[in-house]
Amino acid sequence: MSTSPDPRGTSAAPAGPVEDAIRAKLTELLKPSQLDITNDSWQHRHHAPMRAASGGNGETHFSVHVVSDAFQGKNTMQRHRMIYGALADEFAAGLHALSLKTKTALEVQPTA
Repeated sequence: MSTSPDPRGTSAAPAGPVEDAIRAKLTELLKPSQLDITNDSWQHRHHAPMRAASGGNGETHFSVHVVSDAFQGKNTMQRHRMIYGALADEFAAGLHALSLKTKTALEVQPTA
């Protein structure tokens, strides 16, 4: 079960439909060895455009950390374009922003 930090910092809240869609689409596209998704929307809830656009669903801003060999040979912009392309429907439906960290397994291995 995927969870996001609760805005009060007390316990994890269940993932919503946008987070679930992000997870499913990125898993299918990238076959990641690591995929961490955090719903940061609560930090932006006071922005008037976010209140109007999201209809109060609380799923407008996410941080995504993904490790995948699908990124091999691609620069940061190409990696981000892959993700934004996969999530075009979510952006059209109200997803507003992603903070992305995209690495290959080789890039996260500790150096000796």
